[in-house]
Amino acid sequence: MRNRILLAFCILFAWVINAQDKSDFIKETFISQSDTLNYRILYPENFSETESYPLLLFLHGAGERGSDNESQLTHGSSQFLDSLKRKEFPAVIIFPQCPKDDYWANVNVDRSTKPLTITFKTDSEPTKALHLVEKLLDSIKNQPFIAKNRLYVGGLSMGGMGTYEMLYRNPNTFAAAFAICGAAEPATVKAYANTPLWVFHGAQDDVVNPQYSVNIVNALLKAGAHPRFNLYDTANHNSWDSAFAEPDFLSWLFSHSKTITSNE
Repeated sequence: MRNRILLAFCILFAWVINAQDKSDFIKETFISQSDTLNYRILYPENFSETESYPLLLFLHGAGERGSDNESQLTHGSSQFLDSLKRKEFPAVIIFPQCPKDDYWANVNVDRSTKPLTITFKTDSEPTKALHLVEKLLDSIKNQPFIAKNRLYVGGLSMGGMGTYEMLYRNPNTFAAAFAICGAAEPATVKAYANTPLWVFHGAQDDVVNPQYSVNIVNALLKAGAHPRFNLYDTANHNSWDSAFAEPDFLSWLFSHSKTITSNE
């Protein structure tokens, strides 16, 4: 009985600490004309507007869509709340939330098949959600405390698709990117082949076919790029667990910077 009480206390304590940590992500809304985008933003510890910080845009998966401005923190947020990592990699982290009836990438998804059948509409305009993310990024990256040569984007599942689309539509913006169990039209990679990219996927993924990532990496190689690629042999769709466990995940990402031209 005593052990059960102790275990329950430990679980409750861990839940409280986790909730407190997530509260460090400040709730915000971005408004553009009549449209609103919920997002959470994490500032570095001892944040100062006189300093210059990198900025990471993190795009969540389809399961975290909604309007609570909370669910988007389900996967990945703990990676940036770790106190040691916050000290080693001080950065501004943004988690926007896609509405339930929208999608980051402009795609048609047939959910009657397993894995999903995805049709990419690369010649179409971005979705409303992604367009708002682009506007949000433009507004924040122009703040004096953001290092414009150190902007990053990454995401998982639907957010991995959104990551590829952000790179495709904004090819000269990001210093590096990562895509976890995502998908994209391979023909689009020529636009962002110069951006360092780390691709992750589970070989047993029965939601988003790992062949999509294989095709992206193959196209990048043909375009002269040198992407990092992790294909986890025993992982299913939640390959983000393995990706976030990579010891050099953040050090690789934040090690990159880009040359800013006068017109950027």
